[in-house]
Amino acid sequence: MEAAMTLHNLWGHFHTITVHKFRVMKNCFRVGLYKQGLLHDLSKYGPEEFIPGVIYYQGDRSPINREKELKTCSRGYSAAWLHHKGRNKHHYEYWIDFTTDMSKGLAGHKMPLKYVIEMMMDRIAASKTYKGKDYTDASPWEYYSHAKKYMVIAPETARLLEELLLMLKEHGEERTFAYMKALLKNGDY
Repeated sequence: MEAAMTLHNLWGHFHTITVHKFRVMKNCFRVGLYKQGLLHDLSKYGPEEFIPGVIYYQGDRSPINREKELKTCSRGYSAAWLHHKGRNKHHYEYWIDFTTDMSKGLAGHKMPLKYVIEMMMDRIAASKTYKGKDYTDASPWEYYSHAKKYMVIAPETARLLEELLLMLKEHGEERTFAYMKALLKNGDY
């Protein structure tokens, strides 16, 4: 399947990102993150991200992955992804920077709690959006577990994310969301 700018792709991509955004918003509201729920992923509607999203739309996974796979993408990276992760603090990649000890190079830095919770909501919504009727509360954990060995993420952020993903898998949304709401009330992790 080659990349194309078609009406089908335009509507499909717009629908997918909008459904995803509303799912994240609804879940953020459930734990009290109203501003983040409203502002989540607005950069996807700008031309830098929206146009590649339409061109590489498939419907069952992120267009970014398709863009990087195609031989027509000689860069080997997605400019849309670089734009997105650089503007959305709920992505752990946003928090990668040099340490104060330059000999240690790049490292993941601890994310503020509200962004870890938004990241969790993002993972739940993405799994529901792309898996559809095959979604289970284990889906976000399964997706994470396939990539975790490649992630550059602060250890404390990874521990919290894993705790939340496993709680969701084993105990469901109600208990996990109540726990996240209590964490936010507490203020840190």
